[in-house]
Amino acid sequence: MMKKLILASLFLTAQLFSISSHAALFDDTEARKKILELERTMQSQNQATQATLAELKKSQQAIEQRLTTLENISKNGLADTQTQIEALKQENARLKGELEVATHNLDTTQQRQKDLYTDTDARLRKLESAPAPAVATPVAAVQTNTPAAADKNSQEYQLLELANGLSKDAKHKDAFNAYDKFLKDYPNSTYAAEAKYGLGYSQFALKNYKSSMATQQKLIDAHPESPKVPEAMLNLANSQIQLGLVPGAKKTLRDLIAKFPESDVTPTAQKRLKALEAIK
Repeated sequence: MMKKLILASLFLTAQLFSISSHAALFDDTEARKKILELERTMQSQNQATQATLAELKKSQQAIEQRLTTLENISKNGLADTQTQIEALKQENARLKGELEVATHNLDTTQQRQKDLYTDTDARLRKLESAPAPAVATPVAAVQTNTPAAADKNSQEYQLLELANGLSKDAKHKDAFNAYDKFLKDYPNSTYAAEAKYGLGYSQFALKNYKSSMATQQKLIDAHPESPKVPEAMLNLANSQIQLGLVPGAKKTLRDLIAKFPESDVTPTAQKRLKALEAIK
């Protein structure tokens, strides 16, 4: 637009010069008239140019003001962002420190628990100085509690004796299979409680502690009057100890001592309970 205004001014100047140069060709009236018209045109063009310049200057000032505003916003925004980044870094460092402490505490707790269970097992083994614990003598107990009217020549009795002999010889896998077969073939046998105890003990010897617990609990629930219940309870407590279920083991031993104070396994149960309660 400025280019057009300049060209127009140049054109008008040329016209004035031309008119001045050729004024002699016209009379005074006509010349003055032409000069006045050119002056008015130049004045109008000048005013338009001034207005345009003023508008451009105003637009330039507005742009400069916007740039200043944007620069301030940018500076403030960067400052706020940097502050937030520093705050996040500090929070991350704090959380990392807390996580490391929590991890250390967890590792320490797990190690203490492991040491506790190891110490428990060691103390119990030390207290039981006999060659074999009461839970390891299912054969004698079965023979002692065999019904007087039992037919010792029957396949039923012979299968139970086979299982008892395998258990006595520490052939626990074979004993487990023999007890399992007996219970499947003779589920309602008068020897069922003895067979379940033998099966549970075989599972314990094979370190299948959860299965042993389940088997002995079935014996206790299904045959509450059986002479094998105290031994089953002691074997149950032993499995609980091996699994680290110390509170449950304490309860089982207390129940055994309270319900069967005259049982042959009660002294062993008392020693084990005392050892567990001594551990803090």
